[in-house]
Amino acid sequence: MTLLHLSFYAAFTLSSLGLAFHRTHLISALLCLESMMLSMYIALSMWPIQAQTPAPTLLPILMLTFSACEAGTGLALLVASTRTHGSDHLHNFNLLQC
Repeated sequence: MTLLHLSFYAAFTLSSLGLAFHRTHLISALLCLESMMLSMYIALSMWPIQAQTPAPTLLPILMLTFSACEAGTGLALLVASTRTHGSDHLHNFNLLQC
């Protein structure tokens, strides 16, 4: 395993651990999701270089598009929940009550 692979795995693992254990604010969960997507984007961008294929792939651009949509949706939910509940603390949300 090269140092490049190790850094991508470590970034993805640390951001998923941050998502699992630091669940007090919605904005911290969104930041952890964005760091997971960023590490996956960089890994997919470096994959053709590591495999030494001459043609660039469309997969990183497609993933970047979905990541931007995910970020926009997350920020819209953050604004809506802050307006209705008064804060972005995750313990204030009750998913059973609509």
